[in-house]
Order: sequence, then structure tokens, then C-alpha cells
Amino acid sequence: MVKKQRVGLYLRVSTDEQNMEGQESELKEYADHRGWEVTKIYRGTISGAKNRRPELDKLMVDADKRRIDIVLVWRFDRFARSVSHLLSALEQFRSVGIEFVSVSERIDTSTAGGRLTFTVLAAVSELERSLITERVRMGIQNARRKGVRLGRPPLRTLSSNELLEARRDRTIRKLSLRALAKKYGTSVWAVQQIVTGINLAA
Repeated sequence: MVKKQRVGLYLRVSTDEQNMEGQESELKEYADHRGWEVTKIYRGTISGAKNRRPELDKLMVDADKRRIDIVLVWRFDRFARSVSHLLSALEQFRSVGIEFVSVSERIDTSTAGGRLTFTVLAAVSELERSLITERVRMGIQNARRKGVRLGRPPLRTLSSNELLEARRDRTIRKLSLRALAKKYGTSVWAVQQIVTGINLAA
């Protein structure tokens, strides 16, 4: 007798006022149709934008320990808070041999079509990261060409005499960076640059 695939259902609604009976019945019916055994149901009632979701954390632990073979969800947005989060979870599932199925999007990573969709999503996400990185790099270069000072500016610019005095306070009187910043009315970042020899004088 062929052992049934163990499936974990992940359900989530945004607030406690909503109920998840509709999601649950649809997913159970789908699992039954596929011949899967529902071994655990994870019910989340917290906003998908939250960084920590206890039920999802439990699911990921169970997946890592291979207590389930398949993760079944109603829609991507019921499971993941972003494309990058989805891809990270799918990568973790793939590394331990667990399949992921989203009923609404008709995505099943156990099929060739589902694996292709995962590959395309990963490629799009990587392209998006590359474009963001390139835009940031070009923005920094453009700002430097225009003479824009990058980084956090000091609260005030110290005179040449104040620079010398600040360095003496640091080396001879052993004042802390915080004490120096307070004494000269500037930021800790600024005095750190001063005592390391970077010229911030007007």
C-alpha cells in the first residue's frame, strides 16, 4: 500500500473577526481529491505584514523536521508577506524535499509547470534586487559628481582650533566620543571622524 502524502494546511485571515472555514473546507476538499492526508492545520489570525507569525513559524519548523510532505495554501498572499518572503520559504521547502501548492494560483512545485513558475519568480526577484542596487549606486555616483557630501552631516562644523582641541581632549584627556560630541555641540559620528584625522573644518 502506497503511503499517503502528509499535507499541512496553512490558513490565515487578517483579523479575529473573519473566519477561515471557507479556506479550510476548500483546502481539505482539494487535499482529499489529490489523495493526500491532512496531518496538521496551521491557523493564523494576524496581519500578513507582521514579521513574526507564530503559526507560520511552527509550520516552518515542522517542514524542516519533515513532519509534513506538502504545504497547501489558498493563495500566495495568505502565506507570504512579499515575493522575497515567498521565495525564501519555497527555497527552504525545496532544500528539504517538501512541495508547495497554492490552490488559487494553481501552483504546484511537484509539477514541471510549478517548478518553472518558481524559477521565473526567483529570476524576477533577482532582477528587481539588481535594478535597485544599480539605481542606488548610480545615485551615489551622481551625488559625488555634484559635490554632495554623503553620510550623516555633523550638527555643526568645527573650526580649525576646535578640531585641534578636540583631538587633544581625546588623546590627552581621554574624553569619550559621546563626551566630545556634547562638549562641541556636534554628533558622535562627527567627532569620530575628527579624532581619526578626517578634516571636517569649515
